[in-house]
Amino acid sequence: MGTPALESSIDNLYRAALSEFVPARTALAKTLSGADAQRVRKLPKPTVVPWAVNQLYWRDRRGWDQLIAAGEQLRKAQVAALEGRKADVRAATDAHRRAVTDATAKAERLAAVDGLKPAADLLMRTFEALSLRPDAGEAPGRLTRPLQPSGFEALAGVKVAATAQPAAKAERQPSAAEQKARAQAEAAKKKHEAEVRRAEAALERARQKMAAAEAALKKTTNRTS
Repeated sequence: MGTPALESSIDNLYRAALSEFVPARTALAKTLSGADAQRVRKLPKPTVVPWAVNQLYWRDRRGWDQLIAAGEQLRKAQVAALEGRKADVRAATDAHRRAVTDATAKAERLAAVDGLKPAADLLMRTFEALSLRPDAGEAPGRLTRPLQPSGFEALAGVKVAATAQPAAKAERQPSAAEQKARAQAEAAKKKHEAEVRRAEAALERARQKMAAAEAALKKTTNRTS
């Protein structure tokens, strides 16, 4: 971690237009020396999808915070269900699905301002993975690659107690409560994945309708001109 001034300058690289990243990185490196200059030269340029995700953090912090909060609530609900505690997994799943869909739409609009069109499915999966993982990973706003959710991010906080058993003893079977909690968590995970797929399909249909409407409008304009 560098000085606050250097970290702020690096943030500015990732919040600026994607086309400006390389020249801005080169210019920043020239103002530095030693390890700082070397670090800046090695900063990876984001691809379109992570750049668009970063812009939600930099330009719509409220939308970003809502996404992260929804992911945290879903993670807590699934962990609680797995551990046999009361939790409304369905409500948390629905809220998280809406937050991911909203974040994707906002990121698409932000990217469109700069003439870019990130893949909606990769945006959704990246937002899902970011919001569900328990660790922060890269500094917020500095993502450089798309992410793929593994389906188990929300369960990463579960603590499984393991105790050594004598070899002659039979392995302890899960209790009915434990089996029920695991089944609930697995069902919630599958439901969430299915809902994300449906949201992706709905977003794609909406984008196709918009493209058709734009084409029709352009055709009408050409006829009247």
